[in-house]
Amino acid sequence: MSRFAPAGSSVQFGPGPITPAVRAIIIANVALFLPSFFAPALMQQVFGLVPELVFTRGLIWQVVTYAFVHADVTHVLFNMLIVWMFGVELENRWGAVAFTKFYFICGIGAGFTVLGISLLPWGPAHQIYVASTIGASGACYGLLMAWALLFPTREILLFFVFPVQARIAVLIFGALAFFSGLGSGGGTVAHFAHLGGLVVGYVYLKGSRGLRFSFQSAITRWRFARLKKKFRVHDGGKSGPWNVH
Repeated sequence: MSRFAPAGSSVQFGPGPITPAVRAIIIANVALFLPSFFAPALMQQVFGLVPELVFTRGLIWQVVTYAFVHADVTHVLFNMLIVWMFGVELENRWGAVAFTKFYFICGIGAGFTVLGISLLPWGPAHQIYVASTIGASGACYGLLMAWALLFPTREILLFFVFPVQARIAVLIFGALAFFSGLGSGGGTVAHFAHLGGLVVGYVYLKGSRGLRFSFQSAITRWRFARLKKKFRVHDGGKSGPWNVH
Protein backbone atom coordinates (compact mmCIF):
# COMPACT_ATOMS: atom_id res chain seq x y z
CA MET A 1 0.00 0.00 0.00
CA SER A 2 1.37 3.40 -0.90
CA ARG A 3 0.96 6.52 1.12
CA PHE A 4 1.40 10.15 0.17
CA ALA A 5 2.44 12.71 2.75
CA PRO A 6 3.10 16.07 1.10
CA ALA A 7 4.57 18.69 3.48
CA GLY A 8 2.68 18.43 6.68
CA SER A 9 -0.51 16.96 5.26
CA SER A 10 -2.18 13.83 6.54
CA VAL A 11 -1.45 10.50 4.96
CA GLN A 12 -3.65 9.65 1.97
CA PHE A 13 -4.06 6.08 0.73
CA GLY A 14 -4.53 5.22 -2.90
CA PRO A 15 -3.66 6.99 -6.15
CA GLY A 16 -7.04 8.53 -6.95
CA PRO A 17 -9.69 7.79 -9.62
CA ILE A 18 -9.11 4.84 -11.89
CA THR A 19 -7.72 5.53 -15.37
CA PRO A 20 -8.88 3.96 -18.67
CA ALA A 21 -6.06 1.47 -19.27
CA VAL A 22 -5.96 0.39 -15.64
CA ARG A 23 -9.74 -0.11 -15.75
CA ALA A 24 -9.46 -2.21 -18.92
CA ILE A 25 -6.70 -4.39 -17.43
CA ILE A 26 -8.72 -4.99 -14.26
CA ILE A 27 -11.89 -5.80 -16.20
CA ALA A 28 -10.00 -8.23 -18.46
CA ASN A 29 -8.44 -10.03 -15.50
CA VAL A 30 -11.70 -10.30 -13.58
CA ALA A 31 -13.60 -11.46 -16.68
CA LEU A 32 -11.04 -14.17 -17.44
CA PHE A 33 -11.00 -15.24 -13.82
CA LEU A 34 -14.60 -16.46 -14.08
CA PRO A 35 -13.83 -19.45 -16.34
CA SER A 36 -10.72 -20.07 -14.21
CA PHE A 37 -12.97 -20.33 -11.18
CA PHE A 38 -15.21 -22.97 -12.76
CA ALA A 39 -12.57 -24.88 -14.74
CA PRO A 40 -9.22 -24.16 -13.07
CA ALA A 41 -7.33 -27.21 -14.32
CA LEU A 42 -8.31 -26.62 -17.96
CA MET A 43 -7.53 -22.90 -17.86
CA GLN A 44 -4.17 -23.44 -16.18
CA GLN A 45 -3.08 -26.05 -18.71
CA VAL A 46 -4.32 -24.23 -21.80
CA PHE A 47 -3.75 -20.60 -20.85
CA GLY A 48 -1.33 -20.82 -17.94
CA LEU A 49 2.40 -20.86 -18.71
CA VAL A 50 3.63 -24.46 -18.82
CA PRO A 51 7.19 -24.46 -20.26
CA GLU A 52 6.91 -28.12 -21.28
CA LEU A 53 3.87 -27.34 -23.44
CA VAL A 54 5.46 -24.21 -24.91
CA PHE A 55 8.60 -26.08 -25.97
CA THR A 56 7.06 -29.39 -27.04
CA ARG A 57 3.67 -28.32 -28.43
CA GLY A 58 4.32 -24.72 -29.45
CA LEU A 59 1.73 -23.13 -27.16
CA ILE A 60 3.58 -19.81 -27.34
CA TRP A 61 0.45 -17.77 -26.57
CA GLN A 62 0.81 -18.91 -22.98
CA VAL A 63 3.58 -16.32 -22.52
CA VAL A 64 0.81 -13.69 -22.76
CA THR A 65 -2.32 -15.43 -21.49
CA TYR A 66 -0.82 -16.75 -18.24
CA ALA A 67 -0.96 -13.24 -16.79
CA PHE A 68 -4.77 -13.26 -17.04
CA VAL A 69 -5.30 -16.58 -15.25
CA HIS A 70 -5.51 -16.57 -11.44
CA ALA A 71 -5.79 -19.29 -8.85
CA ASP A 72 -8.49 -17.85 -6.61
CA VAL A 73 -10.36 -14.70 -5.63
CA THR A 74 -7.63 -13.50 -3.28
CA HIS A 75 -4.99 -13.93 -5.99
CA VAL A 76 -6.81 -11.84 -8.60
CA LEU A 77 -8.01 -9.18 -6.15
CA PHE A 78 -4.54 -8.63 -4.68
CA ASN A 79 -2.93 -8.33 -8.10
CA MET A 80 -5.59 -5.93 -9.33
CA LEU A 81 -5.19 -3.86 -6.18
CA ILE A 82 -1.51 -3.45 -7.08
CA VAL A 83 -2.40 -2.54 -10.68
CA TRP A 84 -4.69 0.20 -9.37
CA MET A 85 -2.34 1.42 -6.64
CA PHE A 86 0.70 1.87 -8.87
CA GLY A 87 -0.78 1.88 -12.36
CA VAL A 88 -2.99 4.96 -12.10
CA GLU A 89 -0.14 7.40 -11.53
CA LEU A 90 2.00 5.72 -14.17
CA GLU A 91 -0.81 5.98 -16.73
CA ASN A 92 -1.46 9.61 -15.80
CA ARG A 93 2.22 10.34 -16.37
CA TRP A 94 2.84 8.25 -19.52
CA GLY A 95 -0.55 8.02 -21.18
CA ALA A 96 -2.69 4.93 -21.75
CA VAL A 97 -0.77 3.53 -24.76
CA ALA A 98 2.70 3.75 -23.21
CA PHE A 99 1.42 2.39 -19.90
CA THR A 100 -0.32 -0.58 -21.53
CA LYS A 101 2.80 -1.33 -23.58
CA PHE A 102 4.95 -1.31 -20.45
CA TYR A 103 2.50 -3.55 -18.58
CA PHE A 104 2.57 -6.20 -21.32
CA ILE A 105 6.34 -5.97 -21.76
CA CYS A 106 6.84 -6.70 -18.05
CA GLY A 107 4.30 -9.52 -18.05
CA ILE A 108 5.70 -11.17 -21.18
CA GLY A 109 9.26 -10.60 -19.97
CA ALA A 110 8.42 -12.33 -16.71
CA GLY A 111 7.00 -15.23 -18.71
CA PHE A 112 10.18 -15.59 -20.75
CA THR A 113 12.15 -15.50 -17.51
CA VAL A 114 10.21 -18.54 -16.33
CA LEU A 115 10.87 -20.30 -19.64
CA GLY A 116 14.58 -19.59 -19.38
CA ILE A 117 14.87 -20.73 -15.77
CA SER A 118 13.01 -23.95 -16.59
CA LEU A 119 15.78 -24.95 -19.02
CA LEU A 120 18.66 -24.53 -16.60
CA PRO A 121 20.68 -27.61 -15.54
CA TRP A 122 19.44 -27.19 -11.99
CA GLY A 123 17.41 -29.72 -10.05
CA PRO A 124 14.35 -27.58 -9.18
CA ALA A 125 14.16 -26.29 -12.76
CA HIS A 126 12.30 -29.47 -13.76
CA GLN A 127 9.51 -28.55 -11.35
CA ILE A 128 9.19 -25.18 -13.06
CA TYR A 129 9.35 -26.90 -16.48
CA VAL A 130 6.24 -29.00 -15.85
CA ALA A 131 4.31 -26.61 -13.58
CA SER A 132 1.75 -24.03 -14.65
CA THR A 133 2.68 -20.42 -13.84
CA ILE A 134 -0.32 -18.10 -13.61
CA GLY A 135 -1.13 -14.59 -12.49
CA ALA A 136 -0.31 -10.95 -13.23
CA SER A 137 2.32 -10.71 -10.49
CA GLY A 138 5.23 -10.38 -12.93
CA ALA A 139 3.59 -7.38 -14.59
CA CYS A 140 2.69 -5.98 -11.15
CA TYR A 141 6.30 -6.18 -10.03
CA GLY A 142 7.24 -4.26 -13.17
CA LEU A 143 4.75 -1.54 -12.21
CA LEU A 144 6.28 -1.39 -8.74
CA MET A 145 9.75 -0.97 -10.25
CA ALA A 146 8.56 1.84 -12.52
CA TRP A 147 6.80 3.59 -9.65
CA ALA A 148 9.91 3.32 -7.49
CA LEU A 149 12.09 4.78 -10.25
CA LEU A 150 9.73 7.72 -10.70
CA PHE A 151 9.01 8.30 -7.00
CA PRO A 152 11.97 6.74 -5.14
CA THR A 153 11.47 8.54 -1.82
CA ARG A 154 7.73 8.02 -1.52
CA GLU A 155 6.72 5.60 1.18
CA ILE A 156 5.14 2.19 0.74
CA LEU A 157 3.59 0.23 3.57
CA LEU A 158 5.67 -2.94 3.25
CA PHE A 159 3.43 -5.96 3.96
CA PHE A 160 0.77 -3.31 4.73
CA VAL A 161 2.58 -2.55 8.01
CA PHE A 162 6.09 -1.09 7.71
CA PRO A 163 6.60 2.29 5.99
CA VAL A 164 9.69 2.22 3.76
CA GLN A 165 10.79 4.26 0.76
CA ALA A 166 9.81 2.84 -2.60
CA ARG A 167 13.42 2.34 -3.71
CA ILE A 168 14.12 0.29 -0.58
CA ALA A 169 10.92 -1.71 -0.98
CA VAL A 170 11.89 -2.71 -4.52
CA LEU A 171 15.27 -3.99 -3.33
CA ILE A 172 13.54 -5.98 -0.57
CA PHE A 173 10.99 -7.49 -2.97
CA GLY A 174 13.72 -8.34 -5.47
CA ALA A 175 15.88 -10.03 -2.84
CA LEU A 176 12.91 -11.97 -1.47
CA ALA A 177 11.94 -13.17 -4.97
CA PHE A 178 15.50 -14.23 -5.77
CA PHE A 179 16.27 -16.12 -2.58
CA SER A 180 12.77 -17.58 -2.32
CA GLY A 181 13.11 -18.88 -5.87
CA LEU A 182 16.46 -20.48 -5.09
CA GLY A 183 15.17 -21.96 -1.88
CA SER A 184 11.94 -23.40 -3.18
CA GLY A 185 12.69 -23.99 -6.84
CA GLY A 186 9.58 -21.98 -7.59
CA GLY A 187 7.22 -23.88 -5.29
CA THR A 188 3.61 -22.77 -5.56
CA VAL A 189 4.67 -19.13 -5.94
CA ALA A 190 6.28 -17.97 -9.20
CA HIS A 191 9.20 -16.17 -7.57
CA PHE A 192 11.22 -16.06 -10.77
CA ALA A 193 8.31 -14.47 -12.63
CA HIS A 194 8.27 -11.77 -9.94
CA LEU A 195 12.00 -11.25 -10.33
CA GLY A 196 11.68 -11.24 -14.10
CA GLY A 197 9.03 -8.52 -13.98
CA LEU A 198 11.30 -6.34 -11.84
CA VAL A 199 14.36 -6.82 -14.02
CA VAL A 200 12.54 -6.39 -17.34
CA GLY A 201 10.83 -3.24 -16.05
CA TYR A 202 14.16 -1.79 -14.97
CA VAL A 203 15.97 -2.68 -18.21
CA TYR A 204 13.14 -1.27 -20.33
CA LEU A 205 13.02 2.03 -18.47
CA LYS A 206 16.72 2.53 -17.84
CA GLY A 207 18.55 0.30 -20.29
CA SER A 208 16.46 0.60 -23.44
CA ARG A 209 17.02 4.35 -23.55
CA GLY A 210 20.75 3.78 -23.50
CA LEU A 211 20.48 1.05 -26.14
CA ARG A 212 18.40 3.30 -28.40
CA PHE A 213 20.83 6.16 -27.89
CA SER A 214 23.83 3.95 -28.73
CA PHE A 215 22.11 2.64 -31.87
CA GLN A 216 21.10 6.12 -33.01
CA SER A 217 24.62 7.41 -32.32
CA ALA A 218 26.10 4.61 -34.41
CA ILE A 219 23.73 5.44 -37.30
CA THR A 220 24.60 9.13 -37.01
CA ARG A 221 28.33 8.41 -37.09
CA TRP A 222 27.90 6.13 -40.10
CA ARG A 223 25.89 8.78 -41.99
CA PHE A 224 28.41 11.48 -41.09
CA ALA A 225 31.28 9.28 -42.30
CA ARG A 226 29.50 8.81 -45.65
CA LEU A 227 28.99 12.55 -45.98
CA LYS A 228 32.64 13.20 -45.20
CA LYS A 229 33.68 10.70 -47.85
CA LYS A 230 31.20 12.06 -50.39
CA PHE A 231 32.30 15.66 -50.00
CA ARG A 232 35.94 14.82 -49.23
CA VAL A 233 35.76 16.43 -45.80
CA HIS A 234 38.73 15.75 -43.51
CA ASP A 235 39.39 16.54 -39.88
CA GLY A 236 42.30 18.86 -40.76
CA GLY A 237 44.77 19.86 -43.47
CA LYS A 238 44.12 20.72 -47.10
CA SER A 239 42.88 18.03 -49.41
CA GLY A 240 40.65 19.59 -51.99
CA PRO A 241 38.23 22.40 -52.50
CA TRP A 242 36.06 21.56 -49.43
CA ASN A 243 38.56 21.85 -46.62
CA VAL A 244 36.30 22.20 -43.57
CA HIS A 245 37.47 23.11 -40.05
